[in-house]
Amino acid sequence: MTIRCLFLPLDGSDLAESALPAGLYFSQLFGASITLFHVIEKNAPDHVHSLRHLTNAGEAETYLKDTAARYIPTGIVVERHVHTSVARDVARSIVDHAAELRPDLIILCAHGFGGPRDWLIGNIAQQVISLGSTPVLLLHPHRPPQPGEVFSCHSILLPMDGVPEHERSASLAEEIAEKSGAAMHLATVVPTPSTLSGERAATGKLLPVATAAALDLAERGAEEYLALQCERMKDLGVNASAQVMRGDPATELASLARSRKDGLIVLGTHGKAGSSAFWNRSVTASVLGKIDTPALLIPVR
Repeated sequence: MTIRCLFLPLDGSDLAESALPAGLYFSQLFGASITLFHVIEKNAPDHVHSLRHLTNAGEAETYLKDTAARYIPTGIVVERHVHTSVARDVARSIVDHAAELRPDLIILCAHGFGGPRDWLIGNIAQQVISLGSTPVLLLHPHRPPQPGEVFSCHSILLPMDGVPEHERSASLAEEIAEKSGAAMHLATVVPTPSTLSGERAATGKLLPVATAAALDLAERGAEEYLALQCERMKDLGVNASAQVMRGDPATELASLARSRKDGLIVLGTHGKAGSSAFWNRSVTASVLGKIDTPALLIPVR
């Protein structure tokens, strides 16, 4: 897996433009082209984050052209695309155009009207992840980008649990680490008896000694597994370290992500169209609700 083309949906707001420094970073890191994209939204509000909403294709094309001129230096291949037919479903439009243009990475900003997670992360991003198959870099801007602002990635947090489908997310993380020189930190969380849920929690109550022993054994197995993964990555020239934690997986991973500055967390997702499985019950969604760390979400099918 590599990155040759980046896809940046912009809604016309300066907060959405916080995706541009990250786009420049990955474009320069991989030599990738950038496609700026805007959807003409049906029944859109008059303003988005105090800025007048773009209402027609001419306005949107001018906006994308001006944005490219302001932010993107010469030498980077930039495409502009406006979805000219008025769209009722912004997320579906993003996914459909991604399927057509075949980018390797979509960059989205999480910002909302009713709260820090209400709009984009709670609706647009969820649907893009659920409906599509393209990795998504999700950013959490608190303010518009400043002139000359740069995105950086000095460390990568990669949760690994030994499930083969989940390990597919490791290949892109490894390539980013190789190209950027970022330090890779592998992490696994083994629950404690008190943090088990569902059937496992019920079993733990019935068989507390056996359950505790099984979890201790799982911890030792996780340590051995991560040690092997670390050595493999070091052979590739990646500066890798590993850590096994105990507790609630989402809580522990979120705490670790918040403690690592200038970092990126890479998470596999099991989003399914028309389902709340990803957003309501997965560890990935729970972690995202607790952090402001840039998150690279890789669909696992």
